[in-house]
Amino acid sequence: MNKIKTEGGEVRYKKTKSIIKLENQLKKLNQRLTNIRHNYSHQITTEIIKRKPSFIVVEDLNVSGMMKNKHLSKAIQQQKFHEFKRQLEYKSEWNNIKFIVADRYFQSSKTCSQCGSYNKDLKLGNRKYICECCGSVLDRDYNASLNLKNYGQEVA
Repeated sequence: MNKIKTEGGEVRYKKTKSIIKLENQLKKLNQRLTNIRHNYSHQITTEIIKRKPSFIVVEDLNVSGMMKNKHLSKAIQQQKFHEFKRQLEYKSEWNNIKFIVADRYFQSSKTCSQCGSYNKDLKLGNRKYICECCGSVLDRDYNASLNLKNYGQEVA
């Protein structure tokens, strides 16, 4: 950047043509990445709807609370959870598929999908759910999906 002195004696900086060119390249790259993410979310939601499920269950997450985590906030922001939910909602409405939103406080991860017991000591780092009552061992996310499916069958 070139230094420019004004009449008052203060120093200002003027952007050079090469810096302006680099800024424009960066803007184009960011726009391209945004378009790729947006297209991917449309493709995924369309794929889900094409399978013709009888209902779709989505968890209502505390995104504002998740944004407070400085390690996750940028990744969460780029995922656009609200946009994904909005697309699923309107596409399921078009195709007469029941759209269910599970309550924010529904314990999908900490409840056993087999026997229904509750494990309050489950941490986010534990990727496997091990039930203390029935002894079943499941992937944490798979267990949560089974619980959401059961919740959807009860509501629907």
